Amino acid sequence: MTTDFIATLTYKTTEQGGRKTPAMSGYRPQVKFDFEEMQTSGQQTFINRELVFPGETVDAEIRILGVDYFANKLTEGMEFEFREGSRVIGTGKIKIIINDKLKKNDDSDDVFPG
Repeated sequence: MTTDFIATLTYKTTEQGGRKTPAMSGYRPQVKFDFEEMQTSGQQTFINRELVFPGETVDAEIRILGVDYFANKLTEGMEFEFREGSRVIGTGKIKIIINDKLKKNDDSDDVFPG
């Protein structure tokens, strides 16, 4: 499995609308970034543990589908939501981007023609 980035994930508590049961390493919720309406599947492989309970925070390796769609759009420190259907069950923050294809080119949006 190829890891696209490492993120810190915070699962909402059940009372906040999160899961009622723990998530196992390898869990694949939908991932949604603020800059885009499209969601993608994001497999979470937890670092140094197998289960994460509602309300807990964990570091995880994330592998997303549709890498080409998100090419040159992600930055370290960027936040995202992860969901089950329309329900947000947690938030994440990118720590390290491993797949260089996803890294936003620092110059791409800052250059204005003319």
